[in-house]
Amino acid sequence: MDCRLGCGACCIAPSISSPIPGMPDGKPAGVRCIQLNDNNLCKLFGKPERPAVCHHFKPCPDLCGTTNQQALFNLTELEQISDVHFAG
Repeated sequence: MDCRLGCGACCIAPSISSPIPGMPDGKPAGVRCIQLNDNNLCKLFGKPERPAVCHHFKPCPDLCGTTNQQALFNLTELEQISDVHFAG
């Protein structure tokens, strides 16, 4: 599965414990990553400073569903029920 351009759910819903340029302590769950532009596209995509955790995250139908809203819901729910912290 390819990412839906402009979704951004994986850059909003989960907490990320590894440093992100502009967010040296990572980001809490539900907080929009500072590296998302106005179109929900990563400003670091394809750049070496992009965190490894972001590079390794792969979309899948179970997590991403069929809409951006479903992806955000699914990832938020996963974060809440498992207290998952994506680390780089």
